[in-house]
Amino acid sequence: MKIKIRLKEILEERGISQRQLSLKMNMRPATISHLCSDSVDRVYIRTLEQICAALDITVDQLIVSVEDDEDPNS
Repeated sequence: MKIKIRLKEILEERGISQRQLSLKMNMRPATISHLCSDSVDRVYIRTLEQICAALDITVDQLIVSVEDDEDPNS
């Protein structure tokens, strides 16, 4: 089982660009871009909390578990 950050999907659903989120959070655009990629292997909990606060979502909406066979990169 793997953990996936759904940030890219949530931004698309809400029509928010990565740049808009980075400006709202006062965070580097490269950080947001990395978190939207499929190659995230670590992230600070504080960063997840900030994203959840900025998007008014809960952490369980942001992070989901997926089976290994559901991951297109495995």
